[in-house]
Amino acid sequence: MTTARTATPSTARAINDRLALNLLLSQGPLTAPELRTLTGLSRPTVADLLERLQRGGLVAMVGERGEQRRGPNARLYALVADRAHLGGIDVRSTGVTLVVADLTGRTLATAEIPAQPGSDDLADRTVGTLLETARSVGADRLHTVAVGAPGLVDPATGELGNSGKLPRWHTELLAALRALPGTEVILENEVNLAGIAEHRIGAARDRDTFVLLWLGHGVGASVMLDGRLRRGASGGTGEIGFLPVPGTVTLPSATGCEGGFHSLVGSQAICELARRHGLPVPESGQAPQAEAVVRAAVGGGPAGAAFLTELAERIAVGAAAVCVVLDPGCLVLGGEVGRAGGADLASLVERRLAGLSPLRTEVRAGTAGGGAVLAGAVLTAGDAVRRDLFGEP
Repeated sequence: MTTARTATPSTARAINDRLALNLLLSQGPLTAPELRTLTGLSRPTVADLLERLQRGGLVAMVGERGEQRRGPNARLYALVADRAHLGGIDVRSTGVTLVVADLTGRTLATAEIPAQPGSDDLADRTVGTLLETARSVGADRLHTVAVGAPGLVDPATGELGNSGKLPRWHTELLAALRALPGTEVILENEVNLAGIAEHRIGAARDRDTFVLLWLGHGVGASVMLDGRLRRGASGGTGEIGFLPVPGTVTLPSATGCEGGFHSLVGSQAICELARRHGLPVPESGQAPQAEAVVRAAVGGGPAGAAFLTELAERIAVGAAAVCVVLDPGCLVLGGEVGRAGGADLASLVERRLAGLSPLRTEVRAGTAGGGAVLAGAVLTAGDAVRRDLFGEP
């Protein structure tokens, strides 16, 4: 026979503190009566926890609720937002974008560090810019920094797998960040961070199971099942650029995704498809050019409509393979190309997907925006900070 364990006083206090802190995080400043109503805790318990959290520097009185009677019941309490600072970094082959935020996740400052041809100091410049940006908003150190990078992130070691195609400065940057005293560094695949952003603040807020299909310079996916991000045994869940698909002239290999799904919907393939449909294409085939082509095709007359229809057919081929295995019920189109195609492209993909799979799958345009990777990094870093400061399990 098992017996129920009674929470110790210290455990009960910790649970109550976390409850109050999370309410102040999600709803902003609250009065003691409002906290009592929302938590169901007694007046003495709320008074004790507010005093305790103020002593710990996590909560401060910030004013009074104007519409309430002046006095103790009108006092407003809020999280001390500068109790800890965090950073988010989006690493691309063309450079780095970073953000510094406070405990609540509010962005305080941003910076961009372009990769300069022939220069090998990008790692040092990035760390220097990060620290300078943090100091500019009054942070002498960053509690946690979350980094989104392309490539496989080993879930066991947290190391970035480099097949030889990633710039050397990617790994140098990670080493330099991990050398910062008192700062936790979290490395995550960039598309996984975008998936977290779509789940928490974007198109999939009402879904605990969905797949984010990332369409940019390359192609990838983020898989969220039952509210949990799935990474796979080697961190390779979502590497669908390697997916063998019909319509290519060869097959992908262990060392390259040419011939895989990437060859159908990568930026270069999209630009070539646009040329076949007589659409103007900028000189370079990088993601911004593919994004511009797709954006112009939306509402761009018969040629644009024909191009989008064929692009949707290509996207649906890879999406169908994912959906018949995972049955996510919802597919979000993200990345520069997915964002440019918007609801028009999503609708075309959904229609074609319905003809390829018996499993009903809703297709949505991503709404986390162009900063989805950075947004996911801030959310991830914020979770880590609160686990530490709030004592969350």
